[in-house]
Amino acid sequence: MQSFYEATVTRPERARLTGRRSAEVCIVGGGLAGLSTALGLVERGMREVVVLEAKQAGFGASGRNGGFVFGGYSLDCADLLKALGPQRARELYTLTTDAVDLMRERIRRYHIDCDATHGGAILANWFDEPARLETQRRLMKASFGVDWEPLSEAQLASRLKTRRYHGGLLEHNAFHFHPLKYVLGVARAAVAAGADIYEQSPVVSLERQGSGFLVKTADGVIEAKHVVMAGGGYARNVYRQVERAVLPIATYVMATEPLGARLKDAIDCTSAIYDTRFAFDYYRALPDTRILWGGRISVLDRQPDAIARLLRHDLLKVYPQLHDVRIDYAWGGLMSYARHKMPQIGQSADGVWYAVGFGGHGMAPTTVSGELLAAAISGERPVPEAFSHFGLTRTFGALGLAAAQLTYTTMQARDAFAARNTSSS
Repeated sequence: MQSFYEATVTRPERARLTGRRSAEVCIVGGGLAGLSTALGLVERGMREVVVLEAKQAGFGASGRNGGFVFGGYSLDCADLLKALGPQRARELYTLTTDAVDLMRERIRRYHIDCDATHGGAILANWFDEPARLETQRRLMKASFGVDWEPLSEAQLASRLKTRRYHGGLLEHNAFHFHPLKYVLGVARAAVAAGADIYEQSPVVSLERQGSGFLVKTADGVIEAKHVVMAGGGYARNVYRQVERAVLPIATYVMATEPLGARLKDAIDCTSAIYDTRFAFDYYRALPDTRILWGGRISVLDRQPDAIARLLRHDLLKVYPQLHDVRIDYAWGGLMSYARHKMPQIGQSADGVWYAVGFGGHGMAPTTVSGELLAAAISGERPVPEAFSHFGLTRTFGALGLAAAQLTYTTMQARDAFAARNTSSS
C-alpha cells in the first residue's frame, strides 16, 4: 500500500542495529515525536543519542498524514479550556503555535525541501449555522489570543467551488507540506548533528539495569541512561504501561491524478481545508495539481481499493464536478489515540519517558513533545505540569476500540442529522 508520499521520495539506506553499544538516550520509534526528540537533544549539545525504528523513519502516521501544520491538539480547544482553565489551556495551546514557528525555522535552517505551502488553513462550515463559526472565532481570540479571519459564504465560494459550505474561518499562521519529506529532513539533521538512527530494528524487550535500561532488538542491545517510548500506534509488547494507554486507530488518505487547469474548477486557493463536522474531511491541493483528500477514521485496516472508493464518495459530495477524476493513490495506517484525546507526554514512575497519543492532529504536537522531552532530559526545564492532567489512561484493548468505533459512528449520525436540520430550516 504505497502512499503518494512514499512514491515521491528517495530514502537513504540506514543500518540495522547489531552488537552492543551504550547511549545517553535511546528513543524507541522513528516518527516525528522520536526524531524531534533526537534533534532537540543534539541541538542542546547532547551526544550518544540513538533512535531505534522497527521499519523505516517516518513509516507510521508521521510520514503519511494530511500534511497540515497548525496550532491545537485533537482535543477541541473549548474542551481543553474546560479541562485546564484559562491559564494552563493557553499555555499548552501556545506550545503548539510555537512549534509551528519552530518547524518553519527548521525547514529554513536545515534546508528541508518539503513542498511547504504557506496558504493557511480554512475551517469550512458544513452547517448553515453562522453561530458555529462566530463562537469558535471568539473563543480562539479571547482565550488563546489567535485571530482567525472570517470568510463569508461568497468569499469562501470564490476559493472553493462548492455549494456545500456556509462560510469559513482562515487561520493565517497554518501551512501544509509533504510530511514524509519533512520527517526525513529532521532525521537527516539529527544524524548530521551526531545522533544515530537504526532502521529495521524492532525492540523486543526493555529492562531496568541499575540506574539505566537495557533495550534489546533481535540483533543488538543498547545500554541507555534514558529511554523514550515514541512508537505511536505500532509499539507492541515492549512497555505495557504506554502501549495500553493508546488505541491504534486506522486513518485513510488518497491522492487524485494531476488535474492541471481543472484544479481551479474545484480549489482556487493555496489553503488547506477541513470542515466543522466531528467526522470531517480534510484536503489540500498539491504542487503538481493533485488533490490530497483524507477522512474517515476506523478500527478497520482497509485495502487501497476500498479506501479509494470511500474517499472518492466523500470528494464527490463536495465537488461533484470531479466525477471523472482518477484516483492514483490510496493508503491507510495506524495512529495512536488516547481516550482523553490529548498527547501523553512525560515520565512514568520507573523513569521511562514517553510521547504518544497524538491522534489525528499530530504535526505540531509531536514537535512540541520533542522539544519538551529534550528540554527535560537535558536538564533545561521540566515537562509542564499541565500535561500530567492527561496521563497514561488505560484504553482497555478491544473494548476500547469498539467504544471508539461506536463513538465515531454516533457522531457521524449526529453530523448528518444536524446538516439535514440546518438545510431545511
